[in-house]
Amino acid sequence: MVKVLVAAPIHEKALEMLKKAGFEIVYEEYPSEDRLIELIKDVDAIIVRSKPRVTRRVIEAAEKLKVIARAGVGLDNIDLEAAEEKGIKVFNAPSAPTQSVAELAIGLMLAVMRKIAYADRKMREGVWAKKQCLGHELRGKVLGVIGMGRIGSAVARIAYHGFGMKIIYYDVRKCPKEIEKELEAKCVDLDTLFKEADVVTIHVPLVPATKHLVNEEKLRLMKKTAILINTARGGVVDTEALVKALREGWIAGAGLDVFEEEPLPPDHPLTKLENVVLTPHIGANTVEAQERAGIEVVEKIIEFFKSS
Repeated sequence: MVKVLVAAPIHEKALEMLKKAGFEIVYEEYPSEDRLIELIKDVDAIIVRSKPRVTRRVIEAAEKLKVIARAGVGLDNIDLEAAEEKGIKVFNAPSAPTQSVAELAIGLMLAVMRKIAYADRKMREGVWAKKQCLGHELRGKVLGVIGMGRIGSAVARIAYHGFGMKIIYYDVRKCPKEIEKELEAKCVDLDTLFKEADVVTIHVPLVPATKHLVNEEKLRLMKKTAILINTARGGVVDTEALVKALREGWIAGAGLDVFEEEPLPPDHPLTKLENVVLTPHIGANTVEAQERAGIEVVEKIIEFFKSS
Protein backbone atom coordinates (compact mmCIF):
# COMPACT_ATOMS: atom_id res chain seq x y z
CA MET A 1 0.00 0.00 0.00
CA VAL A 2 1.22 3.50 -0.88
CA LYS A 3 1.79 5.56 2.27
CA VAL A 4 1.35 9.34 2.00
CA LEU A 5 2.44 11.81 4.65
CA VAL A 6 0.21 14.88 4.57
CA ALA A 7 2.34 17.44 6.43
CA ALA A 8 0.11 20.48 5.88
CA PRO A 9 -3.63 21.11 5.68
CA ILE A 10 -5.14 20.24 2.30
CA HIS A 11 -8.75 20.29 1.15
CA GLU A 12 -10.96 17.45 2.37
CA LYS A 13 -11.84 16.52 -1.25
CA ALA A 14 -8.15 15.85 -1.90
CA LEU A 15 -7.91 13.65 1.21
CA GLU A 16 -10.99 11.72 0.07
CA MET A 17 -9.37 11.12 -3.30
CA LEU A 18 -6.30 9.60 -1.61
CA LYS A 19 -8.51 7.34 0.51
CA LYS A 20 -10.56 6.21 -2.49
CA ALA A 21 -7.34 5.39 -4.34
CA GLY A 22 -6.50 3.02 -1.45
CA PHE A 23 -3.56 5.01 -0.11
CA GLU A 24 -2.66 5.03 3.56
CA ILE A 25 -2.64 8.58 4.96
CA VAL A 26 -0.48 9.84 7.82
CA TYR A 27 -1.51 13.35 8.82
CA GLU A 28 0.56 15.70 10.94
CA GLU A 29 0.27 19.45 10.46
CA TYR A 30 3.54 21.39 9.99
CA PRO A 31 5.96 19.05 11.83
CA SER A 32 9.41 20.37 12.82
CA GLU A 33 12.44 19.22 10.82
CA ASP A 34 13.39 16.63 13.46
CA ARG A 35 9.84 15.30 13.63
CA LEU A 36 9.63 15.22 9.82
CA ILE A 37 12.80 13.12 9.72
CA GLU A 38 11.06 10.57 11.99
CA LEU A 39 7.83 10.58 10.01
CA ILE A 40 9.34 10.36 6.52
CA LYS A 41 11.40 7.21 6.95
CA ASP A 42 8.79 4.80 5.59
CA VAL A 43 6.48 6.95 3.44
CA ASP A 44 6.21 6.86 -0.34
CA ALA A 45 5.01 10.44 -0.82
CA ILE A 46 4.75 13.67 1.13
CA ILE A 47 2.42 16.63 0.61
CA VAL A 48 3.41 20.08 1.90
CA ARG A 49 2.36 23.68 1.36
CA SER A 50 4.70 26.64 1.97
CA LYS A 51 5.58 24.75 5.16
CA PRO A 52 7.20 22.55 6.35
CA ARG A 53 10.63 22.74 4.72
CA VAL A 54 11.72 19.54 2.99
CA THR A 55 15.45 19.92 3.55
CA ARG A 56 18.37 17.76 2.47
CA ARG A 57 18.40 16.20 5.96
CA VAL A 58 14.75 15.23 5.58
CA ILE A 59 15.25 13.84 2.06
CA GLU A 60 18.32 11.84 3.06
CA ALA A 61 16.36 10.29 5.95
CA ALA A 62 13.63 9.09 3.58
CA GLU A 63 14.14 5.44 2.72
CA LYS A 64 11.16 4.89 0.38
CA LEU A 65 10.22 8.41 -0.73
CA LYS A 66 9.34 8.70 -4.41
CA VAL A 67 7.26 11.91 -4.54
CA ILE A 68 7.31 15.34 -2.90
CA ALA A 69 4.16 17.34 -3.71
CA ARG A 70 3.66 21.02 -2.99
CA ALA A 71 -0.01 22.03 -2.85
CA GLY A 72 0.75 25.43 -4.32
CA VAL A 73 3.16 27.15 -6.69
CA GLY A 74 6.56 27.95 -5.17
CA LEU A 75 9.11 25.22 -4.52
CA ASP A 76 11.53 27.26 -2.41
CA ASN A 77 10.81 25.18 0.72
CA ILE A 78 11.99 22.01 -1.04
CA ASP A 79 15.65 21.11 -1.63
CA LEU A 80 15.27 20.33 -5.32
CA GLU A 81 18.91 19.34 -5.77
CA ALA A 82 18.72 16.73 -3.00
CA ALA A 83 15.45 15.40 -4.43
CA GLU A 84 16.96 15.08 -7.92
CA GLU A 85 20.02 13.26 -6.55
CA LYS A 86 17.73 10.61 -5.05
CA GLY A 87 15.49 10.41 -8.12
CA ILE A 88 12.47 11.79 -6.24
CA LYS A 89 9.75 13.41 -8.33
CA VAL A 90 8.61 16.89 -7.28
CA PHE A 91 5.09 18.02 -8.18
CA ASN A 92 3.27 21.29 -7.57
CA ALA A 93 0.00 22.97 -8.56
CA PRO A 94 1.10 25.98 -10.61
CA SER A 95 -2.32 27.11 -11.84
CA ALA A 96 -4.35 26.55 -8.66
CA PRO A 97 -3.82 29.91 -6.89
CA THR A 98 -3.72 32.16 -9.97
CA GLN A 99 -7.09 33.88 -9.55
CA SER A 100 -6.84 34.14 -5.76
CA VAL A 101 -3.41 35.78 -5.80
CA ALA A 102 -4.41 38.08 -8.66
CA GLU A 103 -7.49 39.25 -6.77
CA LEU A 104 -5.45 39.91 -3.62
CA ALA A 105 -2.94 41.97 -5.63
CA ILE A 106 -5.80 44.13 -6.93
CA GLY A 107 -7.24 44.33 -3.41
CA LEU A 108 -3.93 45.59 -2.05
CA MET A 109 -3.74 48.20 -4.82
CA LEU A 110 -7.15 49.52 -3.82
CA ALA A 111 -6.33 49.35 -0.11
CA VAL A 112 -3.18 51.43 -0.57
CA MET A 113 -4.45 53.88 -3.19
CA ARG A 114 -7.70 54.56 -1.30
CA LYS A 115 -6.08 54.30 2.20
CA ILE A 116 -8.69 51.73 3.22
CA ALA A 117 -6.68 50.08 6.01
CA TYR A 118 -5.59 53.46 7.39
CA ALA A 119 -9.19 54.73 7.33
CA ASP A 120 -10.39 51.60 9.13
CA ARG A 121 -7.75 52.03 11.87
CA LYS A 122 -8.74 55.67 12.38
CA MET A 123 -12.45 54.84 12.54
CA ARG A 124 -11.77 52.27 15.27
CA GLU A 125 -9.80 54.93 17.16
CA GLY A 126 -12.83 57.23 16.96
CA VAL A 127 -11.13 59.56 14.45
CA TRP A 128 -13.10 60.83 11.42
CA ALA A 129 -10.01 61.12 9.17
CA LYS A 130 -11.77 62.15 5.97
CA LYS A 131 -9.26 64.83 4.96
CA GLN A 132 -6.29 62.54 5.58
CA CYS A 133 -7.82 59.86 3.37
CA LEU A 134 -7.62 61.68 0.05
CA GLY A 135 -6.75 58.88 -2.37
CA HIS A 136 -6.27 58.12 -6.06
CA GLU A 137 -8.24 56.17 -8.66
CA LEU A 138 -6.68 53.23 -10.46
CA ARG A 139 -8.39 54.17 -13.72
CA GLY A 140 -5.92 55.47 -16.29
CA LYS A 141 -2.88 54.71 -14.15
CA VAL A 142 0.11 52.77 -15.49
CA LEU A 143 0.48 49.26 -14.06
CA GLY A 144 4.01 47.86 -14.21
CA VAL A 145 3.96 44.05 -13.99
CA ILE A 146 7.23 42.34 -13.07
CA GLY A 147 6.74 38.78 -14.33
CA MET A 148 3.98 38.32 -16.91
CA GLY A 149 3.29 34.65 -16.27
CA ARG A 150 0.00 33.12 -15.10
CA ILE A 151 -0.52 35.40 -12.13
CA GLY A 152 1.04 38.53 -13.61
CA SER A 153 -1.13 38.33 -16.71
CA ALA A 154 -4.23 37.61 -14.57
CA VAL A 155 -3.56 40.79 -12.57
CA ALA A 156 -2.99 42.75 -15.78
CA ARG A 157 -6.24 41.42 -17.22
CA ILE A 158 -8.30 42.55 -14.19
CA ALA A 159 -6.51 45.92 -14.13
CA TYR A 160 -6.99 46.54 -17.86
CA HIS A 161 -10.55 45.35 -18.31
CA GLY A 162 -11.84 46.29 -14.86
CA PHE A 163 -10.08 49.59 -14.21
CA GLY A 164 -8.88 50.84 -17.56
CA MET A 165 -5.24 50.76 -16.45
CA LYS A 166 -2.39 50.96 -18.97
CA ILE A 167 -0.16 47.88 -18.91
CA ILE A 168 3.60 47.73 -19.18
CA TYR A 169 5.59 44.69 -18.14
CA TYR A 170 9.07 43.26 -17.67
CA ASP A 171 9.86 39.59 -18.14
CA VAL A 172 12.82 37.54 -19.32
CA ARG A 173 10.48 36.22 -22.02
CA LYS A 174 7.88 38.24 -23.87
CA CYS A 175 4.34 37.10 -23.22
CA PRO A 176 2.28 35.69 -26.11
CA LYS A 177 1.30 38.19 -28.78
CA GLU A 178 -2.40 37.56 -28.23
CA ILE A 179 -2.07 38.66 -24.58
CA GLU A 180 -0.09 41.75 -25.58
CA LYS A 181 -2.78 42.59 -28.11
CA GLU A 182 -5.70 41.96 -25.72
CA LEU A 183 -4.20 44.12 -22.97
CA GLU A 184 -2.35 46.60 -25.20
CA ALA A 185 0.62 45.58 -23.05
CA LYS A 186 4.10 46.88 -23.78
CA CYS A 187 7.28 44.99 -22.83
CA VAL A 188 9.90 47.35 -21.34
CA ASP A 189 13.21 47.10 -19.53
CA LEU A 190 13.18 47.07 -15.73
CA ASP A 191 14.40 50.64 -15.26
CA THR A 192 11.72 51.97 -17.62
CA LEU A 193 9.05 50.04 -15.74
CA PHE A 194 10.06 51.55 -12.39
CA LYS A 195 10.21 55.05 -13.87
CA GLU A 196 6.87 54.95 -15.69
CA ALA A 197 4.57 52.83 -13.50
CA ASP A 198 2.11 54.27 -11.01
CA VAL A 199 1.71 50.80 -9.53
CA VAL A 200 4.48 48.18 -9.61
CA THR A 201 3.28 44.63 -8.92
CA ILE A 202 5.67 41.68 -8.48
CA HIS A 203 4.97 38.19 -9.85
CA VAL A 204 8.30 36.36 -10.14
CA PRO A 205 9.66 33.36 -8.20
CA LEU A 206 12.47 33.77 -5.67
CA VAL A 207 15.62 32.48 -7.39
CA PRO A 208 19.19 33.80 -7.21
CA ALA A 209 18.54 36.13 -10.17
CA THR A 210 15.50 37.74 -8.48
CA LYS A 211 16.87 38.05 -4.94
CA HIS A 212 16.52 41.77 -4.03
CA LEU A 213 15.53 42.54 -7.62
CA VAL A 214 13.66 45.48 -6.08
CA ASN A 215 16.43 47.33 -4.28
CA GLU A 216 17.31 50.89 -3.32
CA GLU A 217 18.43 51.73 -6.86
CA LYS A 218 15.12 50.60 -8.37
CA LEU A 219 12.95 52.17 -5.64
CA ARG A 220 14.64 55.54 -6.19
CA LEU A 221 13.53 55.38 -9.85
CA MET A 222 9.85 55.27 -8.89
CA LYS A 223 7.53 58.26 -8.87
CA LYS A 224 6.84 59.74 -5.44
CA THR A 225 3.15 59.05 -6.08
CA ALA A 226 3.74 55.39 -7.06
CA ILE A 227 3.07 52.29 -4.96
CA LEU A 228 4.63 48.81 -4.77
CA ILE A 229 2.64 45.57 -4.47
CA ASN A 230 4.27 42.24 -3.58
CA THR A 231 2.28 39.00 -3.51
CA ALA A 232 5.15 36.86 -4.86
CA ARG A 233 8.05 36.22 -2.45
CA GLY A 234 9.44 38.51 0.24
CA GLY A 235 13.06 38.05 -0.80
CA VAL A 236 12.45 39.68 -4.20
CA VAL A 237 12.33 43.00 -2.33
CA ASP A 238 15.15 44.44 -0.21
CA THR A 239 13.13 45.11 2.94
CA GLU A 240 15.61 47.56 4.43
CA ALA A 241 15.54 49.66 1.25
CA LEU A 242 11.72 49.51 1.12
CA VAL A 243 11.36 50.70 4.72
CA LYS A 244 13.67 53.59 3.89
CA ALA A 245 11.67 54.42 0.75
CA LEU A 246 8.38 54.42 2.67
CA ARG A 247 9.75 56.46 5.57
CA GLU A 248 11.47 59.05 3.41
CA GLY A 249 8.70 59.36 0.81
CA TRP A 250 10.52 58.09 -2.27
CA ILE A 251 7.27 56.23 -2.97
CA ALA A 252 3.72 56.79 -1.73
CA GLY A 253 3.01 53.36 -0.27
CA ALA A 254 3.15 49.59 -0.49
CA GLY A 255 0.89 46.57 -0.18
CA LEU A 256 2.72 43.44 1.00
CA ASP A 257 1.53 39.88 1.44
CA VAL A 258 5.00 38.30 1.64
CA PHE A 259 8.11 39.08 3.66
CA GLU A 260 11.77 38.14 3.92
CA GLU A 261 11.06 36.94 7.45
CA GLU A 262 7.80 35.08 8.02
CA PRO A 263 5.93 35.37 10.30
CA LEU A 264 6.69 39.11 10.35
CA PRO A 265 7.91 40.04 13.87
CA PRO A 266 5.40 42.24 15.78
CA ASP A 267 7.98 45.00 16.24
CA HIS A 268 9.14 45.02 12.60
CA PRO A 269 9.64 48.53 11.15
CA LEU A 270 6.99 47.84 8.48
CA THR A 271 4.33 47.51 11.19
CA LYS A 272 5.01 51.07 12.35
CA LEU A 273 4.35 52.71 8.96
CA GLU A 274 0.95 54.16 8.04
CA ASN A 275 1.55 54.01 4.26
CA VAL A 276 1.87 50.23 4.02
CA VAL A 277 -0.84 47.56 4.04
CA LEU A 278 0.28 44.18 5.40
CA THR A 279 -1.37 40.75 5.04
CA PRO A 280 0.02 37.42 6.39
CA HIS A 281 0.86 35.56 3.14
CA ILE A 282 -2.79 34.92 2.26
CA GLY A 283 -2.55 35.16 -1.54
CA ALA A 284 -3.52 31.54 -2.16
CA ASN A 285 -5.52 31.27 1.06
CA THR A 286 -9.00 30.93 -0.38
CA VAL A 287 -11.33 27.94 -0.24
CA GLU A 288 -11.32 27.74 -4.03
CA ALA A 289 -7.52 27.90 -4.46
CA GLN A 290 -6.89 25.34 -1.70
CA GLU A 291 -9.40 22.96 -3.23
CA ARG A 292 -7.80 23.29 -6.67
CA ALA A 293 -4.25 22.91 -5.27
CA GLY A 294 -5.07 19.85 -3.19
CA ILE A 295 -6.92 18.10 -6.00
CA GLU A 296 -4.23 18.94 -8.59
CA VAL A 297 -1.32 17.49 -6.59
CA VAL A 298 -3.30 14.45 -5.44
CA GLU A 299 -4.27 13.67 -9.05
CA LYS A 300 -0.56 13.81 -9.95
CA ILE A 301 0.39 11.52 -7.04
CA ILE A 302 -2.31 8.95 -7.93
CA GLU A 303 -1.33 8.99 -11.61
CA PHE A 304 2.37 8.56 -10.72
CA PHE A 305 1.84 5.48 -8.54
CA LYS A 306 -0.69 3.96 -10.95
CA SER A 307 1.77 4.19 -13.84
CA SER A 308 4.90 3.16 -11.92
